[in-house]
Amino acid sequence: MLELLMKRRSIRKFKPDIIEQDKIDELVRAALLAPSSRRTNPWKFIVVKEKEILLKLSAAKEHGSSFLNGAPLAIVVMADDTKSDVWVEDTSIAAIIIQLAAENMGLGSCWIQIRKRKHDANRTSEEYVRELLDIPENYKVASIIAVGYPDEKREPHTEAELMLDKVFVNKFGQR
Repeated sequence: MLELLMKRRSIRKFKPDIIEQDKIDELVRAALLAPSSRRTNPWKFIVVKEKEILLKLSAAKEHGSSFLNGAPLAIVVMADDTKSDVWVEDTSIAAIIIQLAAENMGLGSCWIQIRKRKHDANRTSEEYVRELLDIPENYKVASIIAVGYPDEKREPHTEAELMLDKVFVNKFGQR
């Protein structure tokens, strides 16, 4: 598991290769296996493969979403906030599980934060994505995960990079 975590890096450049349906199905199954508080499963996912929609989604934020235009796949992660008061945590867990599953299959991925981000001066990113994908009002869009075969090489993290000074034993400040 540590090897997988060390290898997983944010990938923003993707090959144009289409992702095989069995890999997409596995990503979806992984997302649906994500734990949630009290097993409420408030999350829902939209798998986007259509180039035109990916292009429009790449404009979801003022900064940090344009690379989605080059991805062959996006998974929009959202939740019904009336089902859980910890939907943010639940969607975050599901999103990272998607990313780890992608890495395990030789795919690259990158998280695109949507919640509390701006599309432009007049609209939030969440409003933009909700309108584009016909998402009902009671669903909150947390993030979009861009997925594809990597077209860039990022070196894995190393043991030396681990910030062990952020870890305490028994009490804050105690080592």
